[in-house]
Amino acid sequence: MYPRNFFGAPKKVEFDDVIAEPEGTYSVDCVWKTAYKIFTGTKNCCYKFLTILCAFPIALAVGCSFAILSFQHIWCIGPAIRHFRINCHIIRLYVRTCLDSCLAPCCTDMGLFFSRIRIAKGPGTDDQVV
Repeated sequence: MYPRNFFGAPKKVEFDDVIAEPEGTYSVDCVWKTAYKIFTGTKNCCYKFLTILCAFPIALAVGCSFAILSFQHIWCIGPAIRHFRINCHIIRLYVRTCLDSCLAPCCTDMGLFFSRIRIAKGPGTDDQVV
């Protein structure tokens, strides 16, 4: 069994990827084969030892971490966001009422004032403003 990458496909750690001789320089075959066996055996033994040693504590820590994260989102963050949105809606209504009563008449009058301005280009070279 090989460690899996992010997408779930097997990711193999190969001897040739870690230890590679440059083109044109080669060691004796028995050295290469023995080094390969030592590398593979050491890698497999160390990996199994580390998983036996660390898998359970790490699984416990990650499980607790995700449980805490879920608890925070379900019981703290979600209701806090809902509470905030309810309060923002009330503040929005209050601000809209204040703006409608104070600024709306001024904006309406200014709109009527500026809507009566007409700019027309006459038959001459100068622009006429009426």
